[in-house]
Amino acid sequence: MEYSADVHSIECPKCGHGMKEISYGSDLLIDRCTNCEGIWFDHGEVSRLKSKWMGDALDTGNPSAGKRWDGIKDVSCPRCGLQMERVSDPDQPHIYYEVCHEHGMFLDAGEFTDLAHETIGDWFKGLLSRVRR
Repeated sequence: MEYSADVHSIECPKCGHGMKEISYGSDLLIDRCTNCEGIWFDHGEVSRLKSKWMGDALDTGNPSAGKRWDGIKDVSCPRCGLQMERVSDPDQPHIYYEVCHEHGMFLDAGEFTDLAHETIGDWFKGLLSRVRR
């Protein structure tokens, strides 16, 4: 795995601290908060990182600390400033994240690792949640 980090100008939508641009190889850049370690993904970056070997290693934050940031409801897109929508993942409904339908999504520390490692239990939970709707 090869990645590097550079200072970046956008602010974290949860805690307001600066974000670092993290590159994975030569074709993927994500933004990680320097404080809460949440991750901003532009459209398409989540699926691309999920498919990369050891991609979850970029999610360096403590999942317990990430859960503490889950209670923040007013989250604005770091690209356009508009209110983001809080959604649950359709396949893993216990994972909630914020989405700007125009620009991307924000996952708290530890959520990408959870999202990247879908278990058979997660599959059944997702199936049950679709049946209940």
